[in-house]
Amino acid sequence: MKISWYGFSCFRIHEKDQGREVAVVTDPFAAEGGKKLPRNLTADIVTVSHHHPRHDNVAAVGGDPFVIDGPGEYETRDIFVTGVATFHDQAEGKVKGPNTIYHVIFDGLHLMHLGDLKHGLSGNHIPDVHSVDILFVPVGGGDTLSAKAASDLVDQLEPRIVIPMHYRSGKTGAGLDTVDAFLKARGMKQPDPVPILKVNKRDLPQDESQIVILEPQ
Repeated sequence: MKISWYGFSCFRIHEKDQGREVAVVTDPFAAEGGKKLPRNLTADIVTVSHHHPRHDNVAAVGGDPFVIDGPGEYETRDIFVTGVATFHDQAEGKVKGPNTIYHVIFDGLHLMHLGDLKHGLSGNHIPDVHSVDILFVPVGGGDTLSAKAASDLVDQLEPRIVIPMHYRSGKTGAGLDTVDAFLKARGMKQPDPVPILKVNKRDLPQDESQIVILEPQ
């Protein structure tokens, strides 16, 4: 499996299946600060955590993808997706509305994408049958988790790999913190960023969560 980050909460997660690429794109965003998605971006599945220009620019993704934009259970191309209802605020959605977190079973890995989550999670949000292999967690504060809250959630979920998202990077993400505050909350220095994460089940870290910083594409 290969994972690329385009900014905000947008990732392309893909692998080869019998010679054909299969891809999931999360939360595609509209152009901002001179940053826009590549014209050749394609996917089989697009997930949308909530409706906002930074998260729901589905038209930017080619390939006639299957669009998932809310809670429920979905299956296509041997990819299993469960959307779980959460909130974009700490007032049960009364201020900012709903948010959907997604559990994705893809290539034998359990991925958990938190979208623009603003509150803590209970057992209702976390499947009992799968540990989290890769967690995509917002860390930039503002209308999402603060650095401290994101760090606490990592401790709660104990994922094998943590990929921070939705933070200020370059000219994008005005009003958000950089990733540094999250790394400080974790008590670590920034690891060297990588352009693409290549991962498989057998090579997942076993002892403690590994934080991976991706370079925006």
